[in-house]
Amino acid sequence: MTARNILFIMCDQLRFDYLGCTGHPTLETPNIDALAARGVRFDRAYVQSPICGPSRMSFYTGRYVRSHGSTWNGSPLRVGEMTLGEHLAPLGVRSVLCGKTHMVADRAGMARLGIAPDSVIGARVAECGFEVWERFDGLYPSRGRRRPENYNAYLRARGYDDENPWETWANSAEGDDGEVLSGWLLGHNDRPARVAEPDSETPWTTSRAIEFIDETEGPWCLHLSYIKPHWPYVVPEPYASMYGPEDVPPPVRSEAERRDAHPVLAGFQQHRVSRAFSDEAVRRKVIPAYMGLIRQIDDQIGRLMAHLDSRGLTEDTLIVFTSDHGDYLGDHWLGEKELFHDASVRIPLIVVDPDRAADVTRGTVSETLVEAIDLVPTFVDWYEGEVASHILEGHSLLPALRGADQTPRAAVFSEYDYAFRLTRRTLGQEIADSRLIMVFDGRWKMIHAVGFPPMLYDLDADPDELHDLGRDPDHAAVRTRLCELLLDWATRHHNRVTRSDAEIEAASTREFDAGIWIGFIDEDDVAEAERDGHGGN
Repeated sequence: MTARNILFIMCDQLRFDYLGCTGHPTLETPNIDALAARGVRFDRAYVQSPICGPSRMSFYTGRYVRSHGSTWNGSPLRVGEMTLGEHLAPLGVRSVLCGKTHMVADRAGMARLGIAPDSVIGARVAECGFEVWERFDGLYPSRGRRRPENYNAYLRARGYDDENPWETWANSAEGDDGEVLSGWLLGHNDRPARVAEPDSETPWTTSRAIEFIDETEGPWCLHLSYIKPHWPYVVPEPYASMYGPEDVPPPVRSEAERRDAHPVLAGFQQHRVSRAFSDEAVRRKVIPAYMGLIRQIDDQIGRLMAHLDSRGLTEDTLIVFTSDHGDYLGDHWLGEKELFHDASVRIPLIVVDPDRAADVTRGTVSETLVEAIDLVPTFVDWYEGEVASHILEGHSLLPALRGADQTPRAAVFSEYDYAFRLTRRTLGQEIADSRLIMVFDGRWKMIHAVGFPPMLYDLDADPDELHDLGRDPDHAAVRTRLCELLLDWATRHHNRVTRSDAEIEAASTREFDAGIWIGFIDEDDVAEAERDGHGGN
């Protein structure tokens, strides 16, 4: 039997609606659209946290943020949390990283348990269970903590002679007099990156993935994780000139959102990045570059798919295309991500199942509510493994891909810890109380905010989420019902991960079978329990 593989592609900060197949009016993404035509596009997919680190830890563990405990960027994933690699290893599958994870290792926990970081186990624990082919988080300029040294070495070998060419060439533009202009500064994002396009981050990461595919026999799960279109929003030619201010959609926002904003929303609207993206001149410089970065990714997806075809791997490879969260780009007077409007928390999700059983759904769009935590059980299911339902909190998408009717989930949930952000201080919130939880049932989206009234949006009547009904007395019954959904979710088992349901079932008569007869009166009582099979109950 030919080895089965998984190609798990993730973009960073790609909005759900910035693709041709999701309806963008001018941005063309023919190669990603072709994936949607070959598979299923899940139109209502949501992340478990609208920020990189926690979202990715949920993708990689198949568990909610409150379960795995990594609540913000830089908060380590604690030792002992099972990750994708650990679920697939018993099935004989290598889980390999090429790109970004935003993983921060629990080095204190590793030291406490005597796990050496340079040991095989230590290396896997430090990298989300992945075998690292190429870790490339980007993000760090010359004053930063970690530079992309492999990519920098590549650039230097190509003649980009600088201490940190990732910053000065790949993420910088050039002024009229030849001066280097930092791509971190939004006012420079309408200029092209200094690096030649074939040497920029996205093609280089694709090349590294192709090298892995060419050098490796399956089965493998390759996590190809691009660092774009995440900021710095700077892209080389020809992509820098593909789109202009005329391609920038008008922002989705209203004056009422600022005039009568929920306290938490008002706090985030005052962040520096939100004030910048509230300026239309900034949007007109940044968004064309953001679109160019996406178009570059699309072209590299085309290159990658052609390579799979040439290697004869397409018919044996499950392909997933998604993002870790979105980008406000000025919508709702916000920049970045972090809150729960669809621009931030909703993601593109395309799954291509090459099995003939999936022919019945090819090219379809699913309205089923889907969560990021559904991918790990889907991958286990693809390899015909047993999904550890006491650990994994999502549901396999394989039945939906193959046309089976599934009982839809009642709601999706997402969490955010804003203790690290300026808003917490401006609101005078305690660190422990700086929590937001979204519950969305497919129509009504409520955001529970500790210490404040909830936010509530009716996406049927108000798809742009402009009218907060969280304090409207006419919608008290809706809020009560969503609070009940939230309470039901919050009180489920989230951390009984060491004993499976089957083990618990088998243990239910263990004491009785061992002669520990608690509550029985005499021998006849015991004999009756044995006959009825009720021992121990």
